[in-house]
Amino acid sequence: MLKRLFGLDSSVTTVKTEVIAGITTFLTMAYILAVNPNILSVTGMDKGALFTTTVLAAFIPTLMMGLYAKLPFALAPCMGLNAFFAYTVCLTMGYSWQFALTAVLVEGLIFILLTVTNLREKIVHALPKCLRESISVGIGLFIAFIGLHNAGLIVRSDATLVTLGDIGTPTAILSILGLVITSILLVKRVKGALLIGIILTAVIGVPMGVTKFGGFVSTPPSIEPIFCKFEWANILSKDMFIVVFTLLFIDLFDTIGTLIGVSAKANMLDREGNPIRMRQAFMCDAIGTTAGAFFGTSTVGTYVESAAGVSEGGRSGLTATVTALCFLLCLFFAPFFLSLPSAATAPVLILVGVMMMSGVSKIDFSNYLEAIPSFLCIIMMPLAYSISDGIIFGVLSYVLIHLGSGNYRKVSISTYILAALFLLKFLL
Repeated sequence: MLKRLFGLDSSVTTVKTEVIAGITTFLTMAYILAVNPNILSVTGMDKGALFTTTVLAAFIPTLMMGLYAKLPFALAPCMGLNAFFAYTVCLTMGYSWQFALTAVLVEGLIFILLTVTNLREKIVHALPKCLRESISVGIGLFIAFIGLHNAGLIVRSDATLVTLGDIGTPTAILSILGLVITSILLVKRVKGALLIGIILTAVIGVPMGVTKFGGFVSTPPSIEPIFCKFEWANILSKDMFIVVFTLLFIDLFDTIGTLIGVSAKANMLDREGNPIRMRQAFMCDAIGTTAGAFFGTSTVGTYVESAAGVSEGGRSGLTATVTALCFLLCLFFAPFFLSLPSAATAPVLILVGVMMMSGVSKIDFSNYLEAIPSFLCIIMMPLAYSISDGIIFGVLSYVLIHLGSGNYRKVSISTYILAALFLLKFLL
């Protein structure tokens, strides 16, 4: 039954491992329940309704990922695209949040079409193999950078862009303690080390004043103020085209990068180095974005934090199903789950970054035709704070270096087309 429902192979994983992995994934991305309403509410959207919508927009596609795609990946409203929705489309361009929701709906419908016609899989196949190997490494650095920032160990600096934070603050001290504790658990090969590390760190944070218990049960607010609120007046405008194209582009390559990177970490790639059940995963993403627009939130995508659950041994759809159920419980237990501080989950993100570095050994750094594009793909993800931008720099440099060195015949037609699309993105 477990094999049929979740694709669970008892020779590879166990129910206990999958449950721990699902809870771990949830805990590392539960911050979205607080962050997404805060960002989108600046547009005038109801904050309470946004909380409930964020839960639903995470629960439904993640459950689909578990039962339909049978993969251990979780989805939720994307960080970055929610900021684009609020600060660029609404506050800078001056459009209403209803206009932005309409753009998200159009994007979701186009994604469903691209998935049905298999175009999204063809785009993945257009990525050179060396870049597919690089993506997981770049995502590892990206996740670690997020963790260091959440821990307060790396902060913004006007002089040097980033610098070491004040390690004497309670948040930084707790994060360092959590990093040491979780690292020791990993060295000792304790089952569920990442989840245990999060819980122990949160408990230690109580006397330090970092973990603050904010209650236990609450009633979920209604989503009526933002449900199905679309604006069709500007559907054919140039601005609508630009907004939809931008959402499509970023979401497409963030999702592709995440699927390839996390699947590589889980050894869930086929012989060609592509993620297994890729079309089903893309369909979950597309339906999630479409459903999210109806509920009243920004673009939904696959989260890089899924790597935390994979690192705990999650290999089947049961991991995603457990994560989905945790999100659903948050409708009623939000104060409890939101009491977990970022200082407790930051160490896990840093250590997941360590785990994802192993793919660097598969890149041939003696061959500059592949080494330079691979390095640019890796380094640009954390520095540009974008998975899609890392892929863009990797592909463009790959094509340009091959052209300039006379090796243009080694580049496939599909890769040239992909590079042309990237140039179009920069022009827009």
